[in-house]
Amino acid sequence: MSEVRKLVIAIDGPAGSGKSTIAARLARKLGYINLESGAMYRALALKAMEQQAALDDAEALRQLAEKSVIQLEPSGDGNRVLLDGEDVSQRVREPDVTAAASQVSVHPAVRRVMVARQRELGANGGVVMEGRDIGTAVFPNAEVKIFLDADQKVRAERRLLQNGSQSPEEAARVHAEIAARDERDRTRVASPLVPAADAVVLDTTRKSADEVVEEVERIVKRVASG
Repeated sequence: MSEVRKLVIAIDGPAGSGKSTIAARLARKLGYINLESGAMYRALALKAMEQQAALDDAEALRQLAEKSVIQLEPSGDGNRVLLDGEDVSQRVREPDVTAAASQVSVHPAVRRVMVARQRELGANGGVVMEGRDIGTAVFPNAEVKIFLDADQKVRAERRLLQNGSQSPEEAARVHAEIAARDERDRTRVASPLVPAADAVVLDTTRKSADEVVEEVERIVKRVASG
């Protein structure tokens, strides 16, 4: 990929569709930077929780976003997430922070601040960015737009595997969480979860991560050399 132009690759989709896994693997294969919008919102949510800011107070959250320094640093096993200089990589992946992030991210004022930051990070291309509105709101002119989807039950099972728990209680919680997250993402006023008009939609229900990465890589190479 070093001999062809560096692209902006937008990967969107609902929770559990494989966005993070695919984006990370693809970025490594292409030598691109992997920008996780979800990790940025989770970092902000963590700061709100630590400062006991109300998750429904849009203006307080906007001010918090303006003052926060959120950095993503590539590492061998994924991005390190730094919040005001502190490594919060593990903490932001925990269920309470993930749930809070979905509430923080619905506010248009917050999203405006975060989108501006994300555009700065991807301004020079050579990035794979995943989230829920990358191809529609953050980088509407991205050269490659992918929308990953999968059956809701399958997506919940994937999340359970990630969490390493198969207890009935945990299964019920995760299935309910995925359903609630889908409802919030698809019905929010600011940048609802929908495929961009020019996105390639891939159903990952019956595909392995390797198969999806290969398919997306073919699309990227075709665009990059075109």
